[in-house]
Amino acid sequence: MEITLDPDSQVPPFEQVREQIAEQARTGLLPVGTKLPTVRALAAELGLAVNTVARSYRELEADSVVETRGRNGTFVAAVGDTARREAAAAAGEYARRAARLGLGHDEALAAVVIALDAAYEPR
Repeated sequence: MEITLDPDSQVPPFEQVREQIAEQARTGLLPVGTKLPTVRALAAELGLAVNTVARSYRELEADSVVETRGRNGTFVAAVGDTARREAAAAAGEYARRAARLGLGHDEALAAVVIALDAAYEPR
C-alpha cells in the first residue's frame, strides 16, 4: 500500500489517507482480504497523529471499504458488492421519496445529477 500526502492540499490528511485507501481497494491494488497496517504503524510511516489515521480507518469501515476483525487487524472488504448494494438501497429510497413528493422522472433525475456533480467536484 502506497500513500502520498500533499501537505499543501486543502484536503485534510485523514481524508487524503481515506481517499487513497478507498481508491486502491476499489481498483484492486489492495485486493479483498489484504491486511492493512496497524493505525500506529501507518501513522508513524506517514508522520501523522494516531488519531488522524484512526479517523481514516473508522470512515473506511463506516463505508464498508475495510472491516476490523478485533485483535486480528483491519482488512480490505469486498468493496464492490457492498458499495453497489448500498448505492442501490439509497437509490431506491430516493426514488420512493421523490415519487411521494410528486416529482416527475425528469425532475427527480435532474436532482440526482446536480447532487452527483456536487459530490464529484474536485476539491
